Amino acid sequence: MSELLDRPAPDITLPATGDQSLSLADLRGQVVVLYFYPRDNTPGCTREGEAFRDRYEQFRQAGAEVLGVSRDTVQKHENFRAKYDFPFHLLADTEETACRAFGVLREKMMYGRKSIGIERSTFLIDDQGVVRREWRGVSVKGHADEVLQAIADL
Repeated sequence: MSELLDRPAPDITLPATGDQSLSLADLRGQVVVLYFYPRDNTPGCTREGEAFRDRYEQFRQAGAEVLGVSRDTVQKHENFRAKYDFPFHLLADTEETACRAFGVLREKMMYGRKSIGIERSTFLIDDQGVVRREWRGVSVKGHADEVLQAIADL
């Protein structure tokens, strides 16, 4: 069991697309889908963003806001968001504040070298700011639908 489940979500504030700063505390009163992904413009991350984009209206009808988080800069996020027409905001966690607070950094092996990267993870935060579900090591296929169902089950 995660130490985040059924507890208030860490109160993070990060620079975001749309020339703004977003805070989880400011989103109280609505359900938040906070998804962490490794990097803009990579195949898996693009497919994941597209899945949330394609179901965004359903998320909004369910009373939820979708936010993506990676360690990329706001400028990279702006380009990624525009290129794929994402209707939701992307948060720039260049200092890894949110990554550490949500425990999504993992050692990875790529081309025989170890590095620390973001484990694809999603957190469902209820309208009171409490983490109600989490998915770690997410497989992109079918994930957005699974999150929508979890919102319906809240």
